[in-house]
Amino acid sequence: MTQLPTISAIATPTGQGGVGIIRLSGGKAYDIGLAITGKNSLKPRHAHFVKFYGEGSTVIDEGVVIYFNAPHSFTGEDVVELQGHGGMVLQNLLLARTFELGARQAAAGEFSMRAFDNDKLDLVQAEAISDAISATTAAEAMSAIRSLSGEFSALINDLQDDIINLRLYVEASIDFSDEEDVDFLSDGVILKRLNDILQVMDAILATAKQGQILKDGVHVVLAGKPNAGKSSLLNRLAKTDRAIVTDIAGTTRDTLEETLVLNGLKIHLTDTAGLRDTKDKVEKIGIDRAKAAINQADILILVYDVCTDEDPIRLAVELFANHDVLYFQENIAHRLMLVANKCDLLDVSRETKQKDLTGLLNANLEWSNELNIVDLTDDIVYVSCETGEGIDGLSQSLCQKVGFYPSENSLIARTRHLDAISRAKFYADEAKTQLTVFHAGELVAESLRLSAQSLGEITGQVSSDELLGKIFSSFCIGK
Repeated sequence: MTQLPTISAIATPTGQGGVGIIRLSGGKAYDIGLAITGKNSLKPRHAHFVKFYGEGSTVIDEGVVIYFNAPHSFTGEDVVELQGHGGMVLQNLLLARTFELGARQAAAGEFSMRAFDNDKLDLVQAEAISDAISATTAAEAMSAIRSLSGEFSALINDLQDDIINLRLYVEASIDFSDEEDVDFLSDGVILKRLNDILQVMDAILATAKQGQILKDGVHVVLAGKPNAGKSSLLNRLAKTDRAIVTDIAGTTRDTLEETLVLNGLKIHLTDTAGLRDTKDKVEKIGIDRAKAAINQADILILVYDVCTDEDPIRLAVELFANHDVLYFQENIAHRLMLVANKCDLLDVSRETKQKDLTGLLNANLEWSNELNIVDLTDDIVYVSCETGEGIDGLSQSLCQKVGFYPSENSLIARTRHLDAISRAKFYADEAKTQLTVFHAGELVAESLRLSAQSLGEITGQVSSDELLGKIFSSFCIGK
């Protein structure tokens, strides 16, 4: 096989460590490995203890060299790994020596892109490498490894094969329609196979949605009036005194962000300044930033004082509408959570409080019906940031709100995967319509072709140079 010009890069993290690895790949990798180590030959896939030499036989370091001959390597090319000590000075000296001998600096993700070009892995597996490296939870890491091993790709490839085979069957039915007495488009076989494909698509789409939440997490914003307990709730969830808490209204003057994991769900949590009218210039800036954060949130938690704010729905209307928060007008029932804080101070039962709240809503149906949020009263989470009561229940409710139900078979997924699967399903639904309504075999076949093509974008069978460049440029330099 033809090998590209040799690239070289440090493959271990920046900083001090026991071992630092320089990786080379390309046509000159083997010769450079010989020149640096002074060896006459390198046995493939064998660890050699050697000294690493600079110009004039100066010893730069000592360690282990391993040679992977093409095509039996990660990139499919000749690959050499120089494993020396982990100091950055030594690694940079060794890297510079590889450049002197004819290698060039590898671009971000270039090793993985060469592996993709040489069919050593597909695009999903390449992305999974980056996802595994950047994983922040055990579930995310294990899901990325499953995708790297090819589980996600196998699901997509099998589905794509089913669609292609059905398309061939449809086209054959069209070709022989004049020669047979049987109308293949109406015999039920195509419809059954289409329904089976759509069912599999739904299952894969559900799995991919879980994988996307697992990878990206959700952006959750805490909002409410001053002194409702937003900062106290952030501290409780983060299990540290991250935010300053006082009984002085307006203590929080800027957004404060914290990333944490609740029940396996990665949450990017933002505390905001309390929404109120104020003449304080600094506080006004904080409130403006709070509005911006609220409008960008996946989930908005309205924290209110259960002892003083009897009607949280009315409070939401007053806070958000009066402060021109656009978020409140858009699909609020699916994005707003009500959290009643200070439940330890509540002098009536929660059941009584719930009945009172339902009565208030029934008396104000113009709010609840117009905003479609009457059902939110059934999902109010009662907590005490002072005692910790209800915090575990809040974590569970948050997972339910975003539809996060991870399993041992979860697979990491990205937004582009969801988009491609959704388009594939759209075209498969379109094929079903063309079959059952219009009885148009040619259009059924065309819709199936577009469906299969959409799935091909996931694994990289169908991809543009711009897409590939964007994906691999997000990788680290040595991968």
